[in-house]
Amino acid sequence: MKKKLIAGALTATLSATAFFGSLGVTQAQAVDKNYIVIFKSDTNLPSNYQDLVKISGGKVTKALPKLGAVKVNSDNPNFLANIEKSTVVLDAGMESTIYPEAPVDVQALEDDFTATPANDLYNTYQWDIKQVTNNGASWNLEGGTGEAKDGKDIVVAVVDTGIDYTHPDIKENYAYGKSFVPGITSPMDQNGHGTHVAGSIAGNGRVLGIGPELKVAAYRVFGPTGGAYTSDIANALMTAADDNVDVVNMSLGGYDWFQNPDYATQEVVADVRLFNRAIQYAIKNGVTVVGSAGNNGVDLSSPGKLSGDDKGATHRSPSSQTMIRVAAGGEEKNLTYYSNYGVGKIDVIAPGGDYGTAWLETGDTTLRDRNKLCLSTVPGGYAFYAGTSMAAPKTAGLAGVIIAKYGKDVLSPSQVKHMIQNSADDWFKLGYDGESGFGAINAVNALK
Repeated sequence: MKKKLIAGALTATLSATAFFGSLGVTQAQAVDKNYIVIFKSDTNLPSNYQDLVKISGGKVTKALPKLGAVKVNSDNPNFLANIEKSTVVLDAGMESTIYPEAPVDVQALEDDFTATPANDLYNTYQWDIKQVTNNGASWNLEGGTGEAKDGKDIVVAVVDTGIDYTHPDIKENYAYGKSFVPGITSPMDQNGHGTHVAGSIAGNGRVLGIGPELKVAAYRVFGPTGGAYTSDIANALMTAADDNVDVVNMSLGGYDWFQNPDYATQEVVADVRLFNRAIQYAIKNGVTVVGSAGNNGVDLSSPGKLSGDDKGATHRSPSSQTMIRVAAGGEEKNLTYYSNYGVGKIDVIAPGGDYGTAWLETGDTTLRDRNKLCLSTVPGGYAFYAGTSMAAPKTAGLAGVIIAKYGKDVLSPSQVKHMIQNSADDWFKLGYDGESGFGAINAVNALK
């Protein structure tokens, strides 16, 4: 997408480089030999799928039979044309790369870590957790801490950079971890993003999460740097559902540009369809799926405008209507300057953090208040982050405590979603709006 869009869509505090790094637009220079083939059946693969791919000039490198899809490597320039001739193929195209939703800002907490009284950082800094829990009032309600009615663990899967499972505020609530990163078997976080997310969900120490007795599981899809192929994220979603997790948090995303001149539209559709199939598979198997809205300050309801001077439409990915899509709010109960928004594209708003609004109104950066960012765990300590990545896990944590109130495998994902929406505080326009969706998440209301 052209720089004219970027200049118009972003605030001055975000660089064009950061924008391109977080977009994950489907322009696959780095993956020009990797393809996704989607078969018409979304529950199995044709018996001859390997022969079909081979005859078309490719080799299957990953099979996702429960999603009716395969990843293919090919150096044959005619591969797509060949495979699309098959009557059992629905879509085929280039595989995209998805990125963690990069925080708008990161600031380490300077602390000597010698004095560590329980909950001291929560008491001092965690306005975001207090906002959702009404200063901890929700922890006094049934299910509010994440302890389930039936005594079973309520597990939130963190599809992200991994989790530092040795962190003192997380280790007691860490269930297990798996890696879907090629060549890496450890679920240990080498970035910080996933650990920050996990602490917002189930931290229980110096910081507290929305549900301090929820369990978190690492489904690592990102290495120390860079993005992840859609097929690996789809595989993580499918596996999490098979593992009977209760909630999935995806603080990640990209954008799919339809009518990209480098690829035909149908080449983009296959990748989008795989992501949607994986989300639907999880939801059909009883998993509530939560995702971040994105940090580019753009209106997602106008795909044509999002493409700027270019033709076609640009869509947020993932953006399934069945998942819970979360915008980011600030301590002042405002839509943050960086949060994406859009009618029909946002379900709720949750604390994502910013520097307050005073500096935006005056342009005086000395008025930025670091304490209005969101503090949580990172490997080796604690840090302030801001982003829709920080908003989504609060919503995932809320989904977890709602499930805890009723017991594991009792509520459907649609019931959990409706409870979150119906209990939200109406912030902006009366009723639904594109900035806050149905409103700001409220754990006390949801658990009453």
